[in-house]
Amino acid sequence: MDGYLGSYATLGLVLLAGVLLFVAAFGANRLLRPSNPAEPAGKRISYESGIDPVGGDWAQAQIRYYVYAYLYVLFAVEAVFLFPWALIFDRPGFGGLAIAEMGIFVAVLALGILYAWRKRILTWT
Repeated sequence: MDGYLGSYATLGLVLLAGVLLFVAAFGANRLLRPSNPAEPAGKRISYESGIDPVGGDWAQAQIRYYVYAYLYVLFAVEAVFLFPWALIFDRPGFGGLAIAEMGIFVAVLALGILYAWRKRILTWT
């Protein structure tokens, strides 16, 4: 299709074909499915590796697991920033300013780990 509106007509035809495919798939599903499906015994119980569940379904996780995961992500991100910096550090034009920026970045992270240590977040009891 040529002209200014030709690309819009092509887009409209593609969208129409997508909608028709969607309607056809759901229509076929509605025609082919059982009208009153059977529900076998035990269908709605939780499944744990082939073993019947024991106890209730409420389990509390302690916050320290999340804190350790958060600290890991924090220092993994630090490593992601440090490696590219180390690769371009010796190039011309990345002298004292690059050292100062990375020093500030590492100092902020060091303050964070110092805070976590002072609050005894890192003790495993």
